[in-house]
Amino acid sequence: MQGLMMQQSLLVSALLTHAERHHGEQEIVSRRVEGDIHRYSYRHLAQRARRMANALATLGVGRGERVATLAWNGYRHMELYFAVSGSGSVLHTLNPRLHVDQLAYIIEHAEDRVVFFDLTFLPLIESVAPRVKSPKVFVAMTDRAHMPQANELGGMLMCYEDLLELHDDVFEWPLLDEDSASSLCYTSGTTGNPKGVLYSHRSTVLHTYAAALPDALNCSARDVILPVVPMFHVNAWGLPYIACMVGAKLVFPGPALDGKSLYELIETEHVTLSAGVPTVWQGLLTHVDAMGGTFSSMRRTVIGGAPCPTAMTEAFQKRHRVEVLHAWGMTELSPIGTVCSFKAHQQSLPMDEQYQVQAKQGRALFGIDMRIVGSHGNELPWDGESAGDLQVRGHWVTQQYFGAGVESPLCDGWFPTGDIATIDRHGFMQITDRSKDVIKSGGEWISSAAIENVAYLHPEVSTAVCIAARHPKWDERPLLLVVKKPGSELASDELLSFFNGRVARWWTPDAVVFVDTVPIGATGKVLKNQLRDQFGNYYLP
Repeated sequence: MQGLMMQQSLLVSALLTHAERHHGEQEIVSRRVEGDIHRYSYRHLAQRARRMANALATLGVGRGERVATLAWNGYRHMELYFAVSGSGSVLHTLNPRLHVDQLAYIIEHAEDRVVFFDLTFLPLIESVAPRVKSPKVFVAMTDRAHMPQANELGGMLMCYEDLLELHDDVFEWPLLDEDSASSLCYTSGTTGNPKGVLYSHRSTVLHTYAAALPDALNCSARDVILPVVPMFHVNAWGLPYIACMVGAKLVFPGPALDGKSLYELIETEHVTLSAGVPTVWQGLLTHVDAMGGTFSSMRRTVIGGAPCPTAMTEAFQKRHRVEVLHAWGMTELSPIGTVCSFKAHQQSLPMDEQYQVQAKQGRALFGIDMRIVGSHGNELPWDGESAGDLQVRGHWVTQQYFGAGVESPLCDGWFPTGDIATIDRHGFMQITDRSKDVIKSGGEWISSAAIENVAYLHPEVSTAVCIAARHPKWDERPLLLVVKKPGSELASDELLSFFNGRVARWWTPDAVVFVDTVPIGATGKVLKNQLRDQFGNYYLP
């Protein structure tokens, strides 16, 4: 016997319709590329998204066809999130931090029909355009007054606001199949060409439901959300969709992601929740500490994209009373898989033990299943000690890459993440390393992430990166690369002594190399492959 309940498709457009009807007056604030602050409401967002949907039809964009964006976090980008997906086309967010050759490859591979771009990226678009055949129209996301006068795009260039002016907001969102594609995001391509991950309406809405839950990001209509994580990177971790679902105020930072600019927005707009990668938060903390300030409204920050150092968790929570939600995910997971949210008994643990819990990436959201397997494919116990390859499956996990034919990355129905992890008896997962970053010394594994975490505890360390360097006796040994804080006179011997009693002696790096900067990739992560290329032979004669 089957149930007798209604069935309605889970559609991205339904999120916007809900926000317009129930939270129409709620504010969306954007720092624009032009430099000013723009304000409007969810009601205005919905009206303009419908106008843009009509404009896309005029441009000849059909269902299932890809529309690309090369843009910062802002209200026009948000309009495209819904206008493109809601009308049945596929939103393809482009990462401007990729090399021009990779961008050209992605645009051609996706067969994008139209590319929308912020003015910041006009030089990049002018470099890409001659290398691609598929897009015939490029739309500058600005008004007529700010349109570039001289450019290399000629008749292919259009103005965003002019497009909107030509169309009204009379548009009915189509009742699509919930399994139809909604958006497309490519991996950062640090090894080989980027791979496309094609999300569906169903997967996106289910991810939105789960990520908003109290034991996940804990979002509500009382929140003011600042997505620092870019909208071009895995849909800003789903925050634009979550904000629509719960009716939260949204604050978009635009291109200004330095500590001073972010702090001004946080304080002026009374932000309660923000999300980003550790490198961004380090810049914010440095600014706030330098000015002797604190956060008057922010209560939670989501940190992901790379392991969150315990020192950063302590800084936010001890000095500023901002709760850290350590999260983990991947492009292939839409992206959130786990969030470190305490269980009831853990709230009464001593602070040192609480920080140990928060160093973990946390528990799986409902809808995600995970396991760790050994070298022979055997499932390992959840004892917090057995480390193996992390595999996942779930409602918003990819089963195939876009344009890859019938080839599937799955292993017995599980997606191999490429991470080495442990899972404890309470279900808390901890990434011990990327499989490509783990250090194998004398036949034993050393976690580069654990080494970095200890280094970050030193008050004079700004950035710490541990890599495997080839060794004539031990095969590989850890080498620590460090960016010192301004004015620091930290010596290598002093830093190496700092490891005594904090890790096993044989885990302690053999050497420290002080550097001015480390290379940062398209998603805000340190490019360890470049550092291995540069320093991989450091211990060899």
